[in-house]
Amino acid sequence: MKRFTLFVAQGFGLGRIPFAPGTFGSLGGLLWTALLMRTGNLWIYLGVAVAVALLAVWVCGEAEKILGKKDPESVVLDEIVAVPFCFVFLFFAMAATSCAAVWPAPPPEFLFSREGWIVTLAAFAAFRLFDIWKPWPVRQSQSLSGGWGVVVDDLLAALYVNLFAPVFIFD
Repeated sequence: MKRFTLFVAQGFGLGRIPFAPGTFGSLGGLLWTALLMRTGNLWIYLGVAVAVALLAVWVCGEAEKILGKKDPESVVLDEIVAVPFCFVFLFFAMAATSCAAVWPAPPPEFLFSREGWIVTLAAFAAFRLFDIWKPWPVRQSQSLSGGWGVVVDDLLAALYVNLFAPVFIFD
């Protein structure tokens, strides 16, 4: 069970890449985002994203115990589960402009399409910037106990992406 927990916490192997594991974990987060978009329903997208983020708190906390280290570099599940939250503002902005009731977002292919790649790249780069830079209160949240300290800082970095998203979307 410990090996499986560690495998999941390490992003199904992405965290074991010897360089830039957080970046590779974030790339895995883009695939997780596309998978969530496939549900076709914003509320399911958000509900599953929140539920999995809460599960990640436990998994990452267990990985810390197994590895005997606070927020180990190889644990990238926190990046993976946070990336879908980077796109929330975009989806709500699209809903407001299209008056869509059920799924205000484009299909998952949009993330990697000719029209969507710049939005995806901007959100990805901004997330990595805030995750590495750790502006207030991102850095402070790392002092939370167990898996909370591992996951919350990434969720706050995603919140920063949403705070700055209007600059990129409406400029």
